[in-house]
Amino acid sequence: MWTTAKAPSLAEMEAMAHEIFERLPRTFRDRCEGVIIRVDDFPTDEVLDEMECESEFDLLGLFHGVGLPYRSNDDVARLPNMIWLYRRPILDYWAEHEETLGHIVRHVLIHEIGHHFGLSDADIEAIETNAG
Repeated sequence: MWTTAKAPSLAEMEAMAHEIFERLPRTFRDRCEGVIIRVDDFPTDEVLDEMECESEFDLLGLFHGVGLPYRSNDDVARLPNMIWLYRRPILDYWAEHEETLGHIVRHVLIHEIGHHFGLSDADIEAIETNAG
């Protein structure tokens, strides 16, 4: 089996992320209307600089946009909110840990959706800790 197994391609990981998203609770998904989920191999250099990353492997995902609590009816038209998952850092993390790839993709996706909801990293970590 392992002699023919390959890491998922960008398209395969994006399909995995969308399948995982579709299995999330409906109330959760409904609040994500219009959010675009994309997968890229690595974050851009601009993102790495902005996030003060030491390596291109430091960032597994990113929410880009205006979180729900910060929106206003008076806002001018803006680009849609996006969630980026970074394939190579996710695969690197997977190789070094005992979690399944699906579990990691789900975790990163939910974490970035938390930012769409306006939650901080600390808020999301507290929720995950309390959930168990």
